[in-house]
Amino acid sequence: MNFEDKEFRGLLESIRYTYGYDFTDYAEASVRRRINHFMNFKKITALNELEGMILKDEKLFESFIQELSVTVTEMFRDPAFYKSLRENAIKRLATYPFIKVWIAGCATGEEVYSIAILLKEEGLLNRSVIYATDINQKSLQVAREAVYPVENMQSYTINYQKAGGTNSFSEYYKSKYNSVMFDKSLKQNIVFSPHNLAVDKSFNEFQLIICRNVLIYFNQQLQNKVIQLFHESLCPFGLLGLGNKESLLFSEKRMNFDEVDRKEKIFIKNS
Repeated sequence: MNFEDKEFRGLLESIRYTYGYDFTDYAEASVRRRINHFMNFKKITALNELEGMILKDEKLFESFIQELSVTVTEMFRDPAFYKSLRENAIKRLATYPFIKVWIAGCATGEEVYSIAILLKEEGLLNRSVIYATDINQKSLQVAREAVYPVENMQSYTINYQKAGGTNSFSEYYKSKYNSVMFDKSLKQNIVFSPHNLAVDKSFNEFQLIICRNVLIYFNQQLQNKVIQLFHESLCPFGLLGLGNKESLLFSEKRMNFDEVDRKEKIFIKNS
């Protein structure tokens, strides 16, 4: 269904005012599509009806946020990116006595555990803290539990091997019924926390920030704001990893980064 611009903008402003979630600078086509999907699923026929319902019912709003948040992910997604991290980032990270990593927009955590495994295999996990953040509380809870469907493990194993994994992937999890649980040792150095890239500020200084396949859902203004946030949050010569369809090209901070791997979108802060 088509929404009037005024109604659509009114809904987003009401959400921002009531709950503090700001979707006004998200890519509009994507937000409209996800709202449509939610309304069809809930059999809601009008935008003002949706607005009234989610402003009165926090549980319904949580479901709505789940729909609007991007949760598509997998372990060692785009294996070449992780291979490049091993080859181009690990030696630099190893020079720090203590390593802080921020995975922004971590969804249900598959990427978080991928990074934890990589750092463990490179002997760095014991002196690292991984901050994993997302806007979606439900996704964060899945990430904390580290329980995933067993049918995904075959494709994850292939990804892991292509990413340069040095062990047997099955060493990192235990199977039970139709699920697997990842090893508790991977969790010990991970802090899961809600963070909204659209409105929240920097909360630490990091040696590595990874935010992959998140910026593509933001408009240019918000992309630029988030890149500035990452620049502010990185230590001198800190590393930034983006998704393969994302770029610093139109960012005001583009000259403050050098390319480490152009193809895999890994950058280093130069000033």
